[in-house]
Amino acid sequence: MGERLSPEATRVLVVCTANQSRSPMAEVLMRRRHEAVGAAASVASAGSRRGGEPPSSGSVRAMARRGLDLSGHRSRELTANDLAGADLVLCMARRHCREVVVLHPPAWPRTFTLRELVRRGEAAGQRQPGQTLDEWLGVLGVGRVRAALLAEDDDDDVADPIGGPDSAYEATAVLLERLVDRVVELTFPQSPSTEPGSNG
Repeated sequence: MGERLSPEATRVLVVCTANQSRSPMAEVLMRRRHEAVGAAASVASAGSRRGGEPPSSGSVRAMARRGLDLSGHRSRELTANDLAGADLVLCMARRHCREVVVLHPPAWPRTFTLRELVRRGEAAGQRQPGQTLDEWLGVLGVGRVRAALLAEDDDDDVADPIGGPDSAYEATAVLLERLVDRVVELTFPQSPSTEPGSNG
């Protein structure tokens, strides 16, 4: 899953259906945000369909407006090995969480929709210095039941803009930016030495 990393680096996997719109947009947005805060993390994306396809043109244009080049992306089909190697799996909708858990059941404790992770993270509080990711996710997972994934919930899903006008892609991109920024803020809190304006 991506470049060589130190053992301490966190591997994040973003999942949607075709890996042509939502998850690749979230991938590049999250990678840029990680770089901005100095988080030791790698981000990859995959989908539940057969891979090898180019990104949707609307997603390419939406990211280009943000200075990000998505044109070279090619979709990847999600595998159990991807999930076994991921420290955090972020899905665009509950249906993708279901697919993840069926494909690799041990991924359940570290698999959330973007919106669910933000909601639970804001309720529980951001990850604290010295707290491992698994420990923090365990706090977020208190009260979660797998059966909840069987019911659809618009509050947990990011709508798929594929096939829609550029305005739909732009709306999705705006939402993903907000969610990604909040996920990174909650999951990788900055130390005083890395905060903007610090002397360290």
